[in-house]
Amino acid sequence: MILNNIEEDLDKLRDKIGEALEDACQWRRAAGFKQEFSTSETWKLIRAVHEKRDWSKCIWFSQATPKYAFMMWLACLNRLSTMDRIARWNRGVDTTCVLCKNALENRDHLFFECSYSLQLWESLAKGIMGSSFTNSWPEIVSIATAGAMERRKRFCFRYAFHAAMYSLWRERNRVKHGERLTPVTLLKKLVDKGIRNKLSLLRQKGVKGMQDSIQLWFSTRG
Repeated sequence: MILNNIEEDLDKLRDKIGEALEDACQWRRAAGFKQEFSTSETWKLIRAVHEKRDWSKCIWFSQATPKYAFMMWLACLNRLSTMDRIARWNRGVDTTCVLCKNALENRDHLFFECSYSLQLWESLAKGIMGSSFTNSWPEIVSIATAGAMERRKRFCFRYAFHAAMYSLWRERNRVKHGERLTPVTLLKKLVDKGIRNKLSLLRQKGVKGMQDSIQLWFSTRG
């Protein structure tokens, strides 16, 4: 009896709509359902929108290396698996810094309060920062975000910040998984070479305003 009633209702609906009309696809848009699909509007509708962070400027900048920027993004969110965070879900683990073995390992210690990481950061940034040099994570992020430096100098500083953080995190993970710690003198040379290669590439590509950045970098090497 119920099925018969449903069938009758469906017949009435068919008569009302009309068999000549074809079904039409409609896409949800900001202004309601439309026949035209919009990639940008769909993305805005399905993603969670958060307040824009000021420090995004020191992460997502032109000519940044994507893998460096991604790790820097995690670091700024304090989402890297440093030992202090691991201890939250795995009690009893050794929370000592993997690199210096002298203090609790958290983000701010690892970048760049640790005696090992500080040596790398000094070698890269002291020539650029001069008397304003600091190894405090919040202060470094603030300086990199402010953008008060001249364009080429600002790029060198931000890129050195990215390269140092990425290299130290990679080194930390190597040691954590049983490999021997790279001598800091060697790590300095490897990171510096990577930065010089990047700056040389910018010059070869003729990136506007960045042609002399390699000379600027050499001038900061003491």
